[in-house]
Amino acid sequence: MESAPASRQPALSPALAAAVVCALAGAAVFQWFGNANLGYIDSRSLFYWWGFQWLNPASESEHGWLILGLSAWLLWRNLGISNLRSEISDSRRSRFPTAAVMAMAGGLLLHALGFAAQQARLSIVALLLFTWGVLRFGGGRRWGAAAVFPLGFLLFAIPIGVLDEIGLPLRLWVTTAGEHIAKLAGIEVLRSGTQLVAPDGRFNYDVAAPCSGVRSLMALAALSLLLGYLNFQSWSRRALVLLLCFPLVYAGNVARIVSIIFAAQWGGPKWGGIAHEVMGYGVFAIVLGGVFAVVSAFRRFWPEREAARNVGDVSSFPMDEVSGPTRLTAGRAVAVIVAGLALGEMFLLHALAHRPARGEVGVILAADGVNPVELPSFLGTDWIGRRAEVSAVEREILPADTGFSRKSYAFVADRRHDVFLSLVLSGRDRSSIHRPELCLVGQGWTIAEGTPLTFRYPATVDTPSGAFPARLLRVRREVSTPRGKTVVPQLVAYWFVGGDTIVASHWRRLAMDAWNRVVHGRADRWAYVLMQTDATDGEAAALARLQAVLDETLPQFQRSRRTPTP
Repeated sequence: MESAPASRQPALSPALAAAVVCALAGAAVFQWFGNANLGYIDSRSLFYWWGFQWLNPASESEHGWLILGLSAWLLWRNLGISNLRSEISDSRRSRFPTAAVMAMAGGLLLHALGFAAQQARLSIVALLLFTWGVLRFGGGRRWGAAAVFPLGFLLFAIPIGVLDEIGLPLRLWVTTAGEHIAKLAGIEVLRSGTQLVAPDGRFNYDVAAPCSGVRSLMALAALSLLLGYLNFQSWSRRALVLLLCFPLVYAGNVARIVSIIFAAQWGGPKWGGIAHEVMGYGVFAIVLGGVFAVVSAFRRFWPEREAARNVGDVSSFPMDEVSGPTRLTAGRAVAVIVAGLALGEMFLLHALAHRPARGEVGVILAADGVNPVELPSFLGTDWIGRRAEVSAVEREILPADTGFSRKSYAFVADRRHDVFLSLVLSGRDRSSIHRPELCLVGQGWTIAEGTPLTFRYPATVDTPSGAFPARLLRVRREVSTPRGKTVVPQLVAYWFVGGDTIVASHWRRLAMDAWNRVVHGRADRWAYVLMQTDATDGEAAALARLQAVLDETLPQFQRSRRTPTP
């Protein structure tokens, strides 16, 4: 008597097997050709680049691990873990998965643009789009719908440097509010930019970047959106909850600076320091507490009339019936298409990464072809230039093909007010130069204000315009002197010179550079020009010194035929 054949385990579904092939093909692209910007993080892996940001305190993105964990939990919640296995083994498709293929192809195309523009953040968006396509293809409409919000939520884990740009006005608003509240309470304070000082010296606090709320804004915004998502079905209500976190962040940081002032007034600097540390957590309590209160009030006094379909209930998305051969053919076709696109993109990106750089140079080059021309040592009989060496730290962290030329000019008639002039010339990698605000803060300077500035060309220079734009920063630093501590004010002016234009904005430079790289296949060597001088004798005198040095040096290093761009 023959025994019955052993039961066979169900084979992997054709769509799921093809989705695994697509996932592996995409992972290869993002792993080996994921990052073109090697200046600070020397890795082609987009996964490594992104994960490094979560481990690097300077990136202000440590909350990325929290966002990743919450995104995984949201996907599990939306799928419904109880019927996950049956969904994987039983799902069937009736049509060619157009949406999934378009998402995967679109993700690869978007990544190619990000790679060409050296914008890893754009490539991260491409990675999330590609991942959604894989999930939609392998798991069907239920997986696709369930993954939309979790993958979108991961956008909060992307480091966004632009937040630093809005930090200064936020700091000024917080400082002004703290000053008014303290005076209403009878506490006399003096405000200078972002600094609050007691006339009797009891406290002296600078509302630095952490106190503006910018650094915690992304994490708090993410948590606020999560609360809205979990409590409401309407996207309008979810968006309203998200928007409410912004005034709450401002209120929380005002409460923080006011509590520090009050504590320092009553208990001295020691109590002020304690309040500073405690209220770092207090800001989170105020914001999240306020959001919880708003959500509770909405649910009680303004309940939703009709709940929308719950994306977490995967049974609400019907499965399509189709025969096995059709599924097998569609799955193979998609796997071949996506794998072919991924392989072709890897060849393309490899060629792009090793192609000789094309583009123009923003300033006049020295004989070595790497560094800007040497700045003059004497400017008439009024200024004497001393060579300013590049620090070992700068040499170590910046790409090897970054060029430098620097001098500190001393005014013969008054040696107290030097003018520092620095040229930094990017190499192939755009990370050779970055926002000056980062360097200044790292050097211990406090930025009080930033405003547009215009420098004029010397009369001897042939230009399409008589002036060009720059950015003026008013900075200060507290230094120790034999008479005690004193605040030293200085002016910093900077601008960027491209192959055929001059811009005063870091973000405008990035946009123009990305456009030239993608559309024209051109990578200009941009020059970052910075000038700095003492302002203790007044801003007018300081600006006059900057212009005087420029009148003599500009024809020596900056090509004249440039079109100023506001």
